[in-house]
Amino acid sequence: MLVGEGLLLGILNTDVVEDIVHILTGGLLAYVGFGRLDLGAARSVVAAFGVVYLLVGILGFILPTLFGLIPSGYTVFDDLLHLVLGVLSLVIVFTQPDTAAARR
Repeated sequence: MLVGEGLLLGILNTDVVEDIVHILTGGLLAYVGFGRLDLGAARSVVAAFGVVYLLVGILGFILPTLFGLIPSGYTVFDDLLHLVLGVLSLVIVFTQPDTAAARR
C-alpha cells in the first residue's frame, strides 16, 4: 500500500497527506542533491528540512494527529523516524566540508 490510510507493517503511518508530503519533499531533495544548485542553497534547503522534521517529530509525541492533518495519527515509530531524519539532515549540513574552500 503506497497511498492509503492505516499502518504499514503495523508500525508506520500511511495517511494520504503524509504520503504526498514525503513524495514532494523527496523530489525537492533529489532536485537539490542532483541539480545544479550552489552549495549554500543546497545546505539551506537540507537544514530547513532538518529543522522541520525535528519539529514534526517532537510535535508528533504531543499532537499525534498534527492538528487533524494526519487522521490516523503518528505512531512512536513515525515520531522517531522524523527525529532521526531531522538530526541526520542537520549533522550532514554542519559536518560536511565546504568543497569550494577545500579546493583552494
